[in-house]
Amino acid sequence: MLDFVKIYSDGSARGNPNGPGGFGTILEYTDKSGKIHTREYSEGFVRTTNNRMELLGVITGFEHLNKPCRVEVISDSQYVCKAFNDHWIDGWVKAGLRQGKNKKVKNPDLWNRLLNAMEGHEVTFTWVKGHAGHVQNERCDKLATAAADGDSLLTDEYYMSTVG
Repeated sequence: MLDFVKIYSDGSARGNPNGPGGFGTILEYTDKSGKIHTREYSEGFVRTTNNRMELLGVITGFEHLNKPCRVEVISDSQYVCKAFNDHWIDGWVKAGLRQGKNKKVKNPDLWNRLLNAMEGHEVTFTWVKGHAGHVQNERCDKLATAAADGDSLLTDEYYMSTVG
């Protein structure tokens, strides 16, 4: 049976569309003794759009997993969650065209990086509208804001080696 990990993620790009922004990710997992652990990651000062920040947050979570897991991604980003929950990923993202349009998908580099990072994992996506009181997602929002402000970058070099 695969270990279960939750990835809470958020992005914040100040002064959209190209303000200095940041993204935060929290990985939550349970060890064999049943104890819950969390690891927090935050990166700032990336000049890009909010949607790219949202993707970077989720990607960072996956890239810190060192073995296949059952993963629930929890995000307030419709951009990320609806791509998977509404099967856009199989249609327009993988095809390289935006849904119902003959225009190129935005952010193909990050979509491809995310798809590669997800390989081998069993993944579900949960969209949390306006955080809806989810404490961990609120923490992600604070991490993302701190990263966007550049005052409080958190990086934990512990790469989930004790999961399982």
